Amino acid sequence: MLDAGLVSKAKLDKAEKEAVKSKEKFSDYLVKTELIKKEELAKLQAYILGIPYVDLEENKIAPEILHIIPEPIARKHNIVAFRKTGKNLEVAMLDPDDLQTIEFIKKKSNLKIMPRLTSETSIHSALKQYQKSLRAEFGEIIEKESTAVTITGEKEAVESSKDDLEKAARDLPIIKIADTLLKHAILQKASDIHIEPMEKEIIVRYRLDGILHDAMTLPKQIAAGLVARIKVLSNLKLDEHRLPQDGRFKIETDDYKISFRVSILPVYDGEKIVMRLLPENSKGLTLEGLGFWGRDLEAIHRQIKKPDGMILVTGPTGSGKTTTLYTILDILNTANVNISTVEDPIEYRMPRINQTQVNPKIGLTFANGLRTLVRQDPDIIMVGEIRDNETASLAINAALTGHLVLSTLHTNSAAGALPRLIDMKVEPFLIASTTNIIEAQRLVRCLNPESKEKFHLDQGEIKSLADSIDLDKMLELLKKEKIVPAKANWDDIDFYKPKATPDCPDGYKGRLGIHEILEMSETIKEMVLKRATDDQITAQAKQEGMITMLEDGFVKAVKGLTTIEEILRVTKE
Repeated sequence: MLDAGLVSKAKLDKAEKEAVKSKEKFSDYLVKTELIKKEELAKLQAYILGIPYVDLEENKIAPEILHIIPEPIARKHNIVAFRKTGKNLEVAMLDPDDLQTIEFIKKKSNLKIMPRLTSETSIHSALKQYQKSLRAEFGEIIEKESTAVTITGEKEAVESSKDDLEKAARDLPIIKIADTLLKHAILQKASDIHIEPMEKEIIVRYRLDGILHDAMTLPKQIAAGLVARIKVLSNLKLDEHRLPQDGRFKIETDDYKISFRVSILPVYDGEKIVMRLLPENSKGLTLEGLGFWGRDLEAIHRQIKKPDGMILVTGPTGSGKTTTLYTILDILNTANVNISTVEDPIEYRMPRINQTQVNPKIGLTFANGLRTLVRQDPDIIMVGEIRDNETASLAINAALTGHLVLSTLHTNSAAGALPRLIDMKVEPFLIASTTNIIEAQRLVRCLNPESKEKFHLDQGEIKSLADSIDLDKMLELLKKEKIVPAKANWDDIDFYKPKATPDCPDGYKGRLGIHEILEMSETIKEMVLKRATDDQITAQAKQEGMITMLEDGFVKAVKGLTTIEEILRVTKE
């Protein structure tokens, strides 16, 4: 650095001492304090290692070369193929010591790999070309193939015979459009795909980290063929256009294995399709990974060790209730217990667990399934959802007769589950004697760890926050858990806000749960017997040390995992 005249010796010596003091990597500290630019550092590194440095920011990479390295690998390992000469493939990367990835690409492509060093911004702009090439591919397919599609408009579709629809579903252009649409959603890590027919077009939207985004607009004439294609994949009736239908299918490649849950609903302009994407090879989740910590984590582990009773998970649709239940089942799933479930639908396949799919058409309801399950000598029962009086009383009876029962309920708070069960005509004394623990949750978007900005609250913001949360109690909790220093005040605690990057336009990446956990103490059991309201129960639980969802969210905002805005967005009733 000194030889290149990038920085003076005095500044370098001072920076070195500061880096040691703050336990940061020296190079990271130099970039953070803007003594040297990232690009300059990368060029220097390349020079020292004797590896050529490349800048791909203005480079247009040919799609066939770009796709030699699959996108998930390129993104995970920050490596991009950009030039091919004969049997030589030049790849730009951030870490030329990553020999494992180089070896993998060498085997996969059967080419000689020539590593080149580049900067982060350069890699990000090259990675964006994957999306661009996918969009370009999409645009071309739609322009070229839409004209080739035979069936037009919904009216004709309704009148078309089953054979015509089958032909349309097997039409090459339609298959290409549907495949590209699914591939695009998988690469963007969407959780749902919405295909919505309008009067003159079809709108496709993806749900990314819980928020719906418009993805593309398709011409109306492909509507019938596209719906038929999805129906063929999901094994549904092609010529049924007036009734809702549900199905599922799976896509497997070397990089991912994803199950699609399909729901088709007749709407005014045709049939609306919503597909939920469920990654099957997602690595085993842990309760810590879902956002549980401290007191709550101990409470769950304590309660799931009990041989009987009921564990309830509550929250609105799409708040990750099933994922929490599956994670608990995964912990309990040992060779010496028999676990049976009755679900609608079965979202994830789990080895060694007997999973039953509800089918009301033939009379297999939650209640009937649960009735039979109890005769199957189970130790642990999971009921997908308690929806009615019959299922509620059967679940309670199973918990009374020596089974551990796990289930979900649609309520807004943990305490709200107790009056909800009473509404379902369950006797209060049965609720009090069987319920072990109730957990309520929501999902919040996580800040992108690579790009977030620190800030401090001003007096106005502190004042407005005091309306929604007890700040004194919160500060006490943060100090007790050693999350902030013992002398900290609200105006000197670090909070974070999202910072947009080319790779992550809104500054958020992934999701995390915020939770509240209500353990059934003797006092709360007494209150249930007296039919107390959920507000009264919440007040008592807080006195006993319950951390509310809002408070849990606040702790995560102070830890820099998410933002205050995000917590308030999902917790405001």
